[in-house]
Amino acid sequence: MKNKARTLKKVRKVEKPPYTIDKSKLKRFSRKNVIFSRVMWDSSWKGYHQMYNEKMINLINEGRSGYSRVDFALAYASWVVHDAFEGGFSWKRIKQYRTPAAMKELNWMKTRFKVEDPLEMSIHVKRAAKLFGASLVGICHLNRNWLYAEIEIPKKFKNAIVMAVEMDADGIATSPTAIAAAATGAGYSKMAFTLACMGEFIRNLGYEAIQCGNDTALSIPLAIDAGLGELGRNGMLITPEYGPRVRLCKIFTDLPLQPDNPIEFGVKEFCKKCKLCAKNCEAGAIPLDDEPSFKIACKSNNPGVLKWCVDAEKCYLYWRENGTDCSTCIKVCPYNVASAKKASLSPEDFWKESL
Repeated sequence: MKNKARTLKKVRKVEKPPYTIDKSKLKRFSRKNVIFSRVMWDSSWKGYHQMYNEKMINLINEGRSGYSRVDFALAYASWVVHDAFEGGFSWKRIKQYRTPAAMKELNWMKTRFKVEDPLEMSIHVKRAAKLFGASLVGICHLNRNWLYAEIEIPKKFKNAIVMAVEMDADGIATSPTAIAAAATGAGYSKMAFTLACMGEFIRNLGYEAIQCGNDTALSIPLAIDAGLGELGRNGMLITPEYGPRVRLCKIFTDLPLQPDNPIEFGVKEFCKKCKLCAKNCEAGAIPLDDEPSFKIACKSNNPGVLKWCVDAEKCYLYWRENGTDCSTCIKVCPYNVASAKKASLSPEDFWKESL
């Protein structure tokens, strides 16, 4: 895998995002068709009312490596900030238990900082995002095709700040165990913290911020627009730095900013030949076709974009059998292997890492 990773092309900036759209088929995706939403309403498939973590207790009792009480305790702890901290996904100023004296004297929301140079402000935004925990950050004009069909936001929100948070490489290397699920959950909790801090930073300058995780809009096309990476065979954003081993979040804002160029580094051509994610997918959810197409695999795919469509139904049903989520398509990706310390790791070795 490492030799294959060394064949990756250099990153180059391009004028247009590296995806192909059929405008006659593309429409705004309904969030009710996200696979987790369909579990609750769509009786037309096997996953209806089937929670993917129903088998957790049985798996703990079986004593399987990577599925112990300790492993699941880690997994569920990892989500606590994401699930409990509503401020991470606020559209308004977050209520604080105390107000700094300086903010009492000056209503920062009503006194805007004058942005003389959008490029300079973009530099400030990116540095702030890195300080608050973003591993990668890019800026793009908001393409409203990527908003969920049910969402409308004012036209003044013209820019999107898109951030990627790296997931723990050792944790992902244990996939499909509960430890890998903990790496995923920790990524989501970190992004909630990053979003909250960035939203308040923007509001402190007198502008507005809409903080989003997986809600409000599709993250991957916005990340591509913002120059963070390209779309891979596994249906995920592939970044030059971490491959698909990232979680994505974004902020929509009226703060004047300079957008970044999209990038290309040969992902589509690489994925045509590689196929490791498809070959290693326990669910058989990732297509082995040589070429991407406009054909969707299920109603949880957004039509109108040329890509390899992952069958989210098969993926979810495997999660249910596994008792927790799966990251194997991330783990085996050569773009991940190029930056991870280990391509694969046993649960026992994961716990020994701190010794």
